[in-house]
Order: sequence, then structure tokens, then C-alpha cells
Amino acid sequence: MTGASLFDLTGKVALVTGASKGLGSAIAVGLAKAGARLALCARSREGLAETRAAVEAAGGEARTFEMDVLSRASVRDAVGAAVAELGRIDILVNNAGVNVRKPALELAEEEWDRVVDTNLKGYFLVAQAVGAHMVARRSGKVINVSSIFGAVGMNNQLAYAASKGGVGQLTKVMAIEWAPHGVTVNAVGPTYFETPLVAALRNDPERFQFINERTPMGRWGQPEELVGTIVYLAAPASDFVTGQTVYVDGGWTIW
Repeated sequence: MTGASLFDLTGKVALVTGASKGLGSAIAVGLAKAGARLALCARSREGLAETRAAVEAAGGEARTFEMDVLSRASVRDAVGAAVAELGRIDILVNNAGVNVRKPALELAEEEWDRVVDTNLKGYFLVAQAVGAHMVARRSGKVINVSSIFGAVGMNNQLAYAASKGGVGQLTKVMAIEWAPHGVTVNAVGPTYFETPLVAALRNDPERFQFINERTPMGRWGQPEELVGTIVYLAAPASDFVTGQTVYVDGGWTIW
């Protein structure tokens, strides 16, 4: 196998959740550039259409499927439709997520539930649905988008950090169970990346300076800088890697 073919996804089908914006959209375009066909999943039809246009502008092929990761029926229907239209799913990128930044004493129960259910239960429901298909085919790559806050603490991140810590353990257990069936399960842990979802933090001078100073590389990440790690974990180059969380964080978790 040549160096180039180690990272070639030609002929593969990748399903990406939370694909309507931000990192999900960038990941979808990056996978398309590596050769994969895309099943784009999210709740926003408009956002999905925009990501599909971006994938096609990059020379790729994409289909869109409405999916609410909090609904088992919605997940089942979207995954079933993706398999029916595209033939199979070789790669899953679990990316849909939310955050509520509040001190622990001010965090409402419904806010905790929304964050943990979306970021953790949603990953479980999607991975379970896609994983059954992969295990039956004895082939597949599952990539869970975690966070540096799955490994380190931060004020005002209680529900989010708890959910991402859970993603790390979900990744390990699924990796153990599915390894005998030819399916790898890994995670990526990004730091702060410049997307519209964190515009408020980016535009807060004090917070922006803190993040820059806390990061050894002295800056925020750009969405395209996450793509290489995703492609690696989706490609033949990582066939003997499973159960790992790779931090793409400019050195944040070194401390």
C-alpha cells in the first residue's frame, strides 16, 4: 500500500451527524476531498443544503437526511435511508452536540439533560444504529468528536465536560466489543476552533486572550486543521488503532 493510498477514502461512504454547520460541515467537506461519499445528517434542512453545496463544490457527492439524535426512531429512519440510498456506511462521524455555559449552582436540570442527552445519549443511539450495520458487514470506522474537556476541567462547563468524559468511555467500550468484528472506534478531542458556534467567546477580548495564553501554540484552531486527524482515523492508515482519543488542541492538554 502506497503512502497516498493509506489516506484514500475513494469508494467509502461516510455518515456525519451535526453536518449542517461548524466543524461538522468542515469535516464533511474534508472527507469528500479524500474521496468519500457523504450522508449528511442534522435537523436543519437549510444547513444541510449549504453543506451539500460545499461538498459538491469540492468535487464530492452528498445526500442529506434529517435526523434528531435524541429520537431513536429518527436515527433509525435516517440511517436506514442512508444505507438504502448509498449502499452501506463505512465511516461514522458522531459530531452533533450542544453546550450550556453556566456555573454548576446555576445550571438547570433541563439544561443538564439537553447537553448530556445530545452529546452522550445521541452518540450512543447513532453509534448503535450504524454499528449494527458495520458489525454485520465486519468492517467500519466510528469516530466520536469529543473535546479537551473530556480530559481537563473548566469552570462553567459542568454538563459539557461530563458528557465528553462519557464519550471517552463510550469509545473505549465500543472499541473493545466491536474489534473482533473488524470495526474500530476512536475519538478526537478538539480545543477551541473558530466556528460560528463560539463567536461570542471569540469576540470576548478577555476570554480570547485567556484561550490564546492557555494554548502552547498561542492561538485557536481552524476547522480545516481538524480534518487531517478525522481522515487518518477514517482511512486504512489507522486500521490498527482503536479505543483512542486523539487531542487536536494546540498543546492544551500537555499542561
